[in-house]
Amino acid sequence: MKAPDLLLRVSNLHAGYGKAEVLSGLNLSLSRGNVVTVIGPNGAGKSTTLNALMGVLPAKGQILFEGADIAALSLEERVMLGLALVPETRALFGSMSVQDNLLLGGFRPMRLGQRDWRQEMASVFELFPRLEERRMQLAGTLSGGERQMLAVGRALMSRPKVLMLDEPSLGLAPQIVKEVFRIVARLRDSGVSILLIEQNARAALEVADYAYVLETGEIALEGPASELARDPRVIETYLGAARKPG
Repeated sequence: MKAPDLLLRVSNLHAGYGKAEVLSGLNLSLSRGNVVTVIGPNGAGKSTTLNALMGVLPAKGQILFEGADIAALSLEERVMLGLALVPETRALFGSMSVQDNLLLGGFRPMRLGQRDWRQEMASVFELFPRLEERRMQLAGTLSGGERQMLAVGRALMSRPKVLMLDEPSLGLAPQIVKEVFRIVARLRDSGVSILLIEQNARAALEVADYAYVLETGEIALEGPASELARDPRVIETYLGAARKPG
């Protein structure tokens, strides 16, 4: 990766819960306009990685975003810089409409004084026509796939520089999983930089530019996603299981 293209560089990241360390000196990079995926088994620290980068969890180490170290910044400050996280839980407001959930996502551009921020909703509806059909429906009544679309759409309302997706295919039917990854590819093609945490290794490696294999809090393997997809160790450990839905 050429230095000018680097958007995010994480060095020697340590994070965990209480006294239990989950990440032990993690290093990873994300280039502008790329999809980088982190795959690995349950408990390896994949979600912990995103929560530490977002500021949800305290962490030690260096997090360079556009060349500046943001490790000491709060969650809100990281949001304002352009980081957006779609958590595994989706974290939607179930008693609010689809449209109102999306409007909440516009907090960053609104605070930045971007007067056209509401126009982002048209882009989200173009990406997810089903959300426009259900714009006045309560988020809590949506299907699993629709909730995932809404969670991603709400994050896109913030006009993020880095979109972090935590297990976007979790619990979804195979056809919806395919649709989710088509959307990830389309976002990448439109210039969105994406950090993708995913247990469905096969689908993740197909859509990503670069990949990391995380095992017990450390990077075990890394390289171009197309190369890792052909690596015998990755095939044996992850790609067989990835045929299962979700």
